[in-house]
Amino acid sequence: MSKQAAAVDNKVGKCMLNNWAEERAVAALDSQETRAQIQKHGHRGLLTMNQESKMETVSTMKAAYIPPKYPGVRLRGIKDELLEKHIAQMISEKIHAERNPPTPKTDFCSTTQKDFHVEGFVPLTPQATQVHDYKTEQAVTFWSENYQQIQGVTAVGTLKAPFRKSALFSTPISERLDEIELPPDN
Repeated sequence: MSKQAAAVDNKVGKCMLNNWAEERAVAALDSQETRAQIQKHGHRGLLTMNQESKMETVSTMKAAYIPPKYPGVRLRGIKDELLEKHIAQMISEKIHAERNPPTPKTDFCSTTQKDFHVEGFVPLTPQATQVHDYKTEQAVTFWSENYQQIQGVTAVGTLKAPFRKSALFSTPISERLDEIELPPDN
């Protein structure tokens, strides 16, 4: 069956054949109001003919419901109830302790405090064996100690300053042969 054959025309709209009882029940009400009013406010007079009446505050379920009546005496003893509560509390505390172990105490200690401020350590500054002038002396480094093994370094003129500037590699050999001594290193 097609949809057109299964639908019945109505003033308000089309309805399926299965809904014909509801459509016939409100057919008389549809003639009084427009389609927009019906969709906005619904059909007046379906639930009550007195439009001024107020709705009930108690539903039929609440009106028909009666809370169950318990026997007026204890069904369990006080000792049994206290024992059950105590066991439940013990199990709850045990599970809580397993799942939430106590956080360890945080040690707010920096590396300097931990490694350089040890109790009982007295820092001593060693006495200098000779006077050093940092402005004129060559610094002692790995490269200054091992300058002989470095490849591509200009020939060392003075052992005290192996990495100072030297123009000997660009000086013509004829000029160097005339020199008796190497130029002084300032």
